Amino acid sequence: MSALPLHLDTPLFRTTKAYSESGLPLWLKLDALQPSGSFKLRGVGRLCQHEVENGAREIFCASGGNAGIAAAYAGRALGVPVTIVVPETTSVEVQLLIEATGASVLVHGAVFDEANAHAIALAETRKAAYVHPFDHPLLWEGHGTLIDEVVAKGAEFDCVIASVGGGGLMAGIVAGLQRNGLSHVPVIAVETEGAASFHESVRAGERLTLPAITSIANSLGARQVASHVFELPNSHAIESVTVSDAQAVAACLKFADAYRILVEPACGAALAVADVHAGLLARFQNPLIEVCGGIGASLAKLKAWQEELL
Repeated sequence: MSALPLHLDTPLFRTTKAYSESGLPLWLKLDALQPSGSFKLRGVGRLCQHEVENGAREIFCASGGNAGIAAAYAGRALGVPVTIVVPETTSVEVQLLIEATGASVLVHGAVFDEANAHAIALAETRKAAYVHPFDHPLLWEGHGTLIDEVVAKGAEFDCVIASVGGGGLMAGIVAGLQRNGLSHVPVIAVETEGAASFHESVRAGERLTLPAITSIANSLGARQVASHVFELPNSHAIESVTVSDAQAVAACLKFADAYRILVEPACGAALAVADVHAGLLARFQNPLIEVCGGIGASLAKLKAWQEELL
């Protein structure tokens, strides 16, 4: 097995000032171009490698889609079988994509939490490795490599805008900032209304569990963030904001028109900030947006969502 990371050092480029309502040039880190279609390969690949290096011969993971694709890709690269447990909300198209990438798919439970509990139980029964999609220090270490790459390219940035689901990406970004001496750089954490478990928890001052996910951005659909993620604002400057589904979809279509790259509404949420919350960015000069990607979108789907949300 190669010790090389499974993810790519993805392109980084800057928009024009005219691209968004913020009037700022935006750095875009294009993790939509990872082989698995999203940033998830950074952390999931790192964790899968670790498990295989330590003797794992089989891997189980629960996922609504993107972590599953990443684990499937990693398993294929590492030569071990992978089973992904998805909740009933995961579309048939995404299930087929996971299978096409090389993993077995099991459907279990109405929500991620139920799928996850089943994946843990199966892994224990089969003495296999269990890979969590967002709550593990090695995942965060892997996700933080996106910051390492931006710093290595010499790009100066004064805030990072990223979408939050379970919070693994944000935990990784904070870890990456801290290990590069950038603890002063704030993170703007974005969720869609209806999937805003972090935002609601911050407002309440306690880690809440949402009663349900009502956003179309179902890959942001963790009803509760990881406990480590809830504690992050105590040690790093994090601002929590939300956008509507319609605003996230509009940002996806705008991005596709401008750069010919498709991303999910979960990623569109981060891209929408420079338009929807332009005032929030007024104190910055060089925002960095993590374009996290996602395999659950097509042009037809985005346009259908746009019509539905009008």
